[in-house]
Amino acid sequence: MCPGNHESGGKRKSGKTNKGNVWLRRALIEAAHGAARTKKSYFSAMYHRLAGRRGKKRALVAVGHRLLVSGYQMITQQVDYKDLGNNYFDERNKETIKRRMVKRLERLGYQVELKPAVPTTA
Repeated sequence: MCPGNHESGGKRKSGKTNKGNVWLRRALIEAAHGAARTKKSYFSAMYHRLAGRRGKKRALVAVGHRLLVSGYQMITQQVDYKDLGNNYFDERNKETIKRRMVKRLERLGYQVELKPAVPTTA
């Protein structure tokens, strides 16, 4: 399930995954399908983020690999699973996302002025 990383002279070659247990791979891909369809979860956000760029099948392999790594870490470190949430990637790169969205709106012909939101109290 580990993605290949064959590189020579800075040029990336084949990215095929290594040979391994076929049954485990199928189980992880099936689990990745389920994880990608859950609402407001880290794995769902990761799948949708990758599927747009790399394709659905590669995104499923990546999510399956992340499930395997997460499971291994939980077992070896004796910790419970803690979901990072569906906005993990947005929170990690706030400034980059802000710039990208402003540029996108400006390309559509809008003038953008950003002001911090006022928190509402209920």
